[in-house]
Parts: sequence; C-alpha cells; structure tokens
Amino acid sequence: MHYDVFNGDADGIISLIQLRLSEPKDSQLITGVKRDIQLLENLNVEASDSVTVLDISMEKNSAALRHILEKGNPVFYADHHRSGAIPKHKNLQALIDLDANTCTALIIDNYLEGQYHAWAICAAYGDNMIATAEQLANTTGYNEVQKKQLKELGTLINYNGYGSNLSDLHFHPATLYQLLSKYESPFDVIDDAQSPFKQLQMAYQADFALALAIPYQYRSEYLSVFELPDAAWSRRISGVYGNFLANQNPNSAFAVLTCDTKKQDLVEQTKNYLVSLRAPLNNKQGAGDICSQFETGGGRAAAAGINCLPDTKLSDFINLVEEKYAS
Repeated sequence: MHYDVFNGDADGIISLIQLRLSEPKDSQLITGVKRDIQLLENLNVEASDSVTVLDISMEKNSAALRHILEKGNPVFYADHHRSGAIPKHKNLQALIDLDANTCTALIIDNYLEGQYHAWAICAAYGDNMIATAEQLANTTGYNEVQKKQLKELGTLINYNGYGSNLSDLHFHPATLYQLLSKYESPFDVIDDAQSPFKQLQMAYQADFALALAIPYQYRSEYLSVFELPDAAWSRRISGVYGNFLANQNPNSAFAVLTCDTKKQDLVEQTKNYLVSLRAPLNNKQGAGDICSQFETGGGRAAAAGINCLPDTKLSDFINLVEEKYAS
C-alpha cells in the first residue's frame, strides 16, 4: 500500500496533482480540512508500505514520522511550514524549504523540473504567493487573462479547504483532488463546463459578498481584526478573505476571527474563535511564531492560525501582533 498524505488546500492538492501526473501511483488518500495537519497520526502502516507527505508541518507530525521511519517505511516529505529538527534517516527523502516566498507546489515543481509548471503557478496564487506567482507567470509568458484564470482557480481550490469540519466544505479534498487530477493543465479545468470550477466560483462569490458586509472590530496602523459569525460560510471564506485583506494593504497585518459557539464556555461566559492571521505582505514573517504561542496555534511565517482562541485571550493576541509589527 502507498499512502498519499496531503493538506486539503490548494498547495497540498496541487502538489499531489503534479506528482501523480508525473509519477502515477495507486494510493490511499489521507487528507482533511486545511487545519487538519496532524495527518500522519491517521496512518497504521504495514512493513511494505510507503508514504508521501505534502504540505503539512513536519514539526506537528514529528512523533508519527519517526515511528513510521523506525518501522522501515520509506517516506517522501515536501513542505514549507515549520519543520523542527529534520530526522536524519535513510528512509526519509525530505524536501523542506521555509522561505516565506515559496510553497510546497513550487518545491515539487522544482523537483519535477517544471513538468507541470502551470499547476505550480496556480498553487502559488492560491497560497497567496501573489508576487512569486506573478513573476513566474510573466517569465513563462502568460498573458493577463491567463494569469487571472490561474489566480482564480488557485483561490477557489484554497477556499474549498477551509472549514472546521468536512461538512463545511463543498468538496471533500480527496474528491476534489481526484476530479482535478484528470486534467493536464489548470486551463483545461477552466475550459471544461463539467469540472468543479463553476460550482466553486458561484459558491465563493456568494460567501465573499457576505464577508464584505462585516465591518472591522479593531483597527490600528499595524493590524485590522474582523469577526465573522458562527456559520459555515464564515468558516469557508475566512482564510481567502484574510488573503484578500492582506493584498489590499500590504503594510498591515490582518486577523479574521470566526466565532465558534460549539466551543463556548457557558459557565465562564466566554466565546471561542477560529483565527486566521496574515502577516503584512511587505514583512512576511512572524505569523507562525505568534500563533504558536497559543495552545492550538501554528502555521508559517506569512500566514498562520489558531484553532480555538478564547475571547479572554484576544487582547493578548492583539498585543502580540501589534508588538511584532510595530517594532
């Protein structure tokens, strides 16, 4: 058995699309919502099994990874999130790049020597690596219409990955991968009226319009905070809305809070938030470090999140962000 373990966002899905277009392989797909990153814990490998891991933090999966390696199973691991100490093991092939201007799909693109370059650029757009994606698209010779198409598809695939559970999503990430991996190019997806593109496009536009109607809760020179209600549309749009806000003002950080009433403490009268944090695009560092200071937080330098932040800790979070980006 081979296992393909991948993040359910644009970067994870498109990384696997590139690999399997180049190296077809029957596999068991292990994925989930974007924030479900401790995916190696779900594996119970046998002696002859092999594993590919894409776009999930090695640091968050270190114990499970070491267990798999010690059992003798070969692991191919590509990622751009916090890695912690990378095991030196004969069974591990690790392609780790923590540069804030790259993503896993670009790491795979380099590994495959650009075989499916359009897909990699699409993923970079989806992961909000806009400047990097634009540079690559320009170098490749894509026109403005093509660049807009790649950006929109990448954004839509990324949008589909956000939610507190799979029922929030329009497509299970494994299903979306299977549907998209039939296409050699992202342009083929857009051209096919039967692909997931139109369905995701319509859903995204509806959710985005609702988000635009929400005023900011807090704003300063260095940070703006928006609170969305406890609703499936809020959880779906939170991450890509954070990306949109970051692109509007590249000198500010942005936090999108989604209220989670299921995790409310009625005795203590506290609310809990799902948090998406975006570092300023002109200072893409620190977001992962900030969120990692909270129990359920983590991420990368430019974008990070907290799965459950009590409202009693919100002022601490705001102060940390202000301190980081005001200095």
